[in-house]
Amino acid sequence: MTQLRKMMLEELQRRNYSQATVRAYLHAVEAFAEYFHTQPDRLGLEHIRTWQAHLFHDKKLSANTVTQMTAAVRFFFVRTLRRPYPVDAVPYPKRPRRLPTVLTQDEAARLINAASNLFHRAILMTLYATGMRRAEVCNLKVSDIDSPQMVVHVRNGKGARDRDIPLDPKLRETLQEYWRWMRPNIYLFPGTIKNWRADKPIDTKVVWEACRQAAQRAGITKPAGPHALRHAFATHRLESGCDLVTLQTLLGHANIRHTTIYLHLSQRHLRSAGNPLDNVDVSSPNEIKRSRKLIKK
Repeated sequence: MTQLRKMMLEELQRRNYSQATVRAYLHAVEAFAEYFHTQPDRLGLEHIRTWQAHLFHDKKLSANTVTQMTAAVRFFFVRTLRRPYPVDAVPYPKRPRRLPTVLTQDEAARLINAASNLFHRAILMTLYATGMRRAEVCNLKVSDIDSPQMVVHVRNGKGARDRDIPLDPKLRETLQEYWRWMRPNIYLFPGTIKNWRADKPIDTKVVWEACRQAAQRAGITKPAGPHALRHAFATHRLESGCDLVTLQTLLGHANIRHTTIYLHLSQRHLRSAGNPLDNVDVSSPNEIKRSRKLIKK
């Protein structure tokens, strides 16, 4: 490990960044240095702007990905090297706000029923019934399932925040059957080392693969990854009458602004908004004089 990498790693760990963020930030700075074939501490703002253009035009990366990689390099300069970095000099890319595609309740049921085995079924049901992020599901422990209180405890979620989510009876039944079969010790979904089960969190790729295989079997062509089930959980909870503040708590959002996107996806809320024309008396279109038809020459 180089001295610069060690310094950056220590700064990230001191601020209690998640392991996923630590890996992403270190990888981004490595890619930044490799592009210019030099040490990253010898580069500056002009190099960052050139690199951003390369990521967009040559690598064809999304605005979200370029933003994260820019944030990583900014962290390296500001926190690790203690250099001034005016944000205006290298602004973050403008990110388009697109609504996610949401699975219907029928599609969510088909996806779960198409799981290849009980292990995958338990993962898919946990994702849909709790709205947890895939990393949170991977790190879920047996002790986090509180059956007597009917609660799932999410420990050290995104932003190092804990939260509780109601345990659905159907999910409890599936997890109980799963536990009797798998007998996990520490982690609810244990990973493997050299194809042998170990007391370590399952890899997030396994969760992706469980979703992909089930979607293929169910004939679902929509995006149906772990986050799609999180979107479905949030939207369907709103459809069932859950208020926005409660939904924010269940999802573990630090800012309710991130939760309001689901208002755009809830048909119940869209219909209840009404329309100004509903309260206005207008004449029938049959009473309106027709204009002269245009004759094509």
